[in-house]
Amino acid sequence: MVSKIHSCGLLGLDGYIVEIETDIGRGLPRIDVVGLPDASVKESKDRVYSAIKNCGYNYPVSRITVNLAPGELKKEGPIYDLPILVGILCSSGQLPVPESDLCMIGELSLEGKLRPANGVLSMAIHAKKAGMRGIFVPEENAPEAAMVDGLQVYPVHNLTQLAAHLKGEALIEPAEHRAFVPREAESLDFADVIGQETAKRALMIAAAGSHHALLIGPPGSGKSMLAKRLPSILPDLTEEEALECTQIHSVAGLLSRSEPMMTTRPVRAPHHSISPNGISGGGTKPKPGEISLAHNGVLFLDELPEFQRDTLESLRQPIEDGKVTISRVSATCTYPSRFMLICAMNPCRCGFYGHPTKKCICSENQLREYRRRISGPLLDRIDIQVTVSPVPYDELENRPRGESSESIRAKVNAARAVQRERYKEYGISSNAQLTPAMMSVFCQPDAQGQAILRAAYDKLGLSARGYDKLLKLARTIADLDGKEQISGEHIAEAVQYRLLDRDKF
Repeated sequence: MVSKIHSCGLLGLDGYIVEIETDIGRGLPRIDVVGLPDASVKESKDRVYSAIKNCGYNYPVSRITVNLAPGELKKEGPIYDLPILVGILCSSGQLPVPESDLCMIGELSLEGKLRPANGVLSMAIHAKKAGMRGIFVPEENAPEAAMVDGLQVYPVHNLTQLAAHLKGEALIEPAEHRAFVPREAESLDFADVIGQETAKRALMIAAAGSHHALLIGPPGSGKSMLAKRLPSILPDLTEEEALECTQIHSVAGLLSRSEPMMTTRPVRAPHHSISPNGISGGGTKPKPGEISLAHNGVLFLDELPEFQRDTLESLRQPIEDGKVTISRVSATCTYPSRFMLICAMNPCRCGFYGHPTKKCICSENQLREYRRRISGPLLDRIDIQVTVSPVPYDELENRPRGESSESIRAKVNAARAVQRERYKEYGISSNAQLTPAMMSVFCQPDAQGQAILRAAYDKLGLSARGYDKLLKLARTIADLDGKEQISGEHIAEAVQYRLLDRDKF
C-alpha cells in the first residue's frame, strides 16, 4: 500500500511542499529513502525505527521505499522524521492516512518526542499559500507557526498524541493565532548623553528616514555611546516587517522560544574580525549573514577601518539593492537585507587628528593609509557623515539633561507615519528607499533650495549618488519639520551632514 503525506522543505527563506510517498512491498527487510536526501534525512530511518518500537507500534519487516518529491530539490535536515514515520504506519495499516490538506514537520527523538526545528514560520507561510488547511509542528514551534493567520497549527508533543488525534480518539486543539503587538526596545536613554547635539540630531534624522550614518571622532568622544542608544529611538515595527525579521531569525536558528515573534527592530553589531561570508551570508548550506539578520533594523560597525576590506566591499551591492544573493553549487538563495548602516571610526590611527587639545602623531602617509582602508564608493553610499567632538569640561560638570529617547522617538514615529502614507502605493516605507523616478515627484525643493543644491553640487563635487542622497536627506528633514515642501533651510542642513564631501575629515 502506498501512502502520501505532505510536508514542507526550506530553500533559503522560502518554503516548498514536499510529498512523501511510502510504499511497503515484498522483499528483504530494508528501507530506502530517495528524492535527493542529505545525510541527516538518510539517518531518519534509524530515528524512525526506534520511535516506532518505543511507542508500541510494529515496524514492518518488509521492503520499505520512501520517496521525497519533487526529486530535483535537495532535502535537508531532520524535519522529515515525523512525516516519514506517519507514512510507514499508514502504509502498514496502523494509522489512518491524514487528509491531503494537512502537512507535518518535525524531528523525532528515539522515544517518539518531537524536537523544535528552524524555519517553521517560512514553512507555515508557504503551506497556507499552497492551500493547506493545517500543519502539525513540534509543540515548541507552535507559537511561531501560529503567527500565520488562516492556518490551523497543531502543536504535537509526541507520536502517541499525534496517533490519538489521527484516530479521532483525542483531538489536538489548534494553537491560537498570535496577534502582533509592537513594543519598545529596552535600551539606554539619549537624555543621558551630555552635549553632542549635532550627532543626536543626525541620528534622529537617520532613524526617521532609515538613512546610513557615519560618526567620526576621537576615542572617548561618545560615538559608541550614541550608537548604543539608537535602538531607543527607532520607529515601531509594522506587522509585515516583524514577519520578515522573524522569518530570517527563524531560518538562522536565532529565534527565542519564549518570544516567537520579533517585536523590536533587530540591532546587529559584529566584531571587526568577521569574514565576508559572515557579513553577507553563505556556507555549504547558505545561511543568512549579519546584513540579513539586520533587515528592517540596524547594522552597527564600530571601528570601521579595522574591518577587512573585502568584508566592507561586500556591503556595497546589498546597500543599493536591499537584498543579497548567495550562490553555491547546491543552491542559490536570496535574502532581504534592507538595513540601516551605522558606522563609527577614529579620524586617524592614533585617534587625535583634529583634536582641540591633544596632538596627532600620525604622519601624512599613515593618515592617508588609514583613510584608504575605506573605499570611496562605500563612503559615497553613506547618507550622513558627522563629527563627534570631545565634550567641554563645563558641560561635563553641569551635566545638562538632554532630550529623552521617548520624545525623540515620538518625532521619528510621526515622520515615518507620514512616509508610509505618502508611499503606500509604491510599496516602500521610508525616504531612503526612494527611486530616481519617485524623487522627481516627492523631492522637489523650492527656488531657494534649488539654488543651494546647485551651489553644493558644484562646490563639493558631488556624485550623482551623492546628489540623490542629499535630496533624500532633505526630504526626511522636511518630514521631521512637518513640511511637505523641501525648502532651502532643509537643503542647507542636509549639506552639513556630508562631512567627507566638504573635506573636513
